[in-house]
Amino acid sequence: MALSRGLRCCQRVFSWIPVLIITSVVLWSYYAYVFELCLFTLTNTLEKVVYLLVFHVCFVMFSWTYWKSIFTPAASPCKKFQLSYSDKQRYEMEERPDAQKQILVEIAKKLPIFTRAQSGAIRFCDRCQVLKPDRCHHCSVCETCVLKMDHHCPWVNNCVGFSNYKFFLLFLSYSMLYCVFIAATVFQYFLKFWVGDLPNRPAKFHVLFLMFVALMFFVSLMFLFGYHCWLVAKNRSTLEAFSAPVFVNGPDRNGFNVGIRKNLQQVFGEDRRLWFIPVFTSQGNGHYFPLKNRSSESQNPLLANEDMWEESDDGSEEGSLVEDQDPSVTIEMEE
Repeated sequence: MALSRGLRCCQRVFSWIPVLIITSVVLWSYYAYVFELCLFTLTNTLEKVVYLLVFHVCFVMFSWTYWKSIFTPAASPCKKFQLSYSDKQRYEMEERPDAQKQILVEIAKKLPIFTRAQSGAIRFCDRCQVLKPDRCHHCSVCETCVLKMDHHCPWVNNCVGFSNYKFFLLFLSYSMLYCVFIAATVFQYFLKFWVGDLPNRPAKFHVLFLMFVALMFFVSLMFLFGYHCWLVAKNRSTLEAFSAPVFVNGPDRNGFNVGIRKNLQQVFGEDRRLWFIPVFTSQGNGHYFPLKNRSSESQNPLLANEDMWEESDDGSEEGSLVEDQDPSVTIEMEE
């Protein structure tokens, strides 16, 4: 037990190494650009002011989005998807597997669950003891189920999912902008140092290295950002791109694709003025997503409130989302 705790503690410590690497590179780039280039190399005052002003705007937005990507907690399923104490007791006391599955089926009838496991069974996490909402997956690193999980990113030491996917996309975009601005403004001085038009000073090393690092990061970020733009346009997560979500009628990679405009609004919200600001504007609560070519959902608001699947006071079930539930499906235990 003590050894296991020690290993988990070491794992948590080492998981911050990629973040420290990125932070160190960014802090060095700040020093190299602001001091070695702008203050010690540039002679034109207007050029200094413009470079420093734009650079700090890019730096602040990059830092803000990176911070939000790292420290925004991954969203987990709400209590409605967890087994209640009585259901858990009833489930554990039941020895017959078929009866256990039926208990979980009864619980699932009250929830807006449309995706299935590969076998066609309702997805259930035996570690978290929750029925998984659509697009939810268990992260073995975070040791929890994450709503609309995209992937676990070591560079932010966090799961990228419903709660911070917008921040992650903005982090990629502002990282690219940061690298492009540095490369564009450093290029002429890079050439001057390279051909010897400027004297050999400590700034030479910083300027040359700034150019190489900015271009290297820009190229890698460009491919990653382009890939995620394609995912957003198709309304897929990274996990869904590799393994298509399974519905009652079988796998469908475009099951959540409701058109580019609505796909963008699901991630960034309807107010375009807030699209490029790292504040949470994603639609819904991460437990339910509209499906393509499903007429029964056209009558429900986009990513409706949790209360739509609660039982009303008179015992009737609210919302038509649960009407499509197949009562004959079984439950598959999966992590």
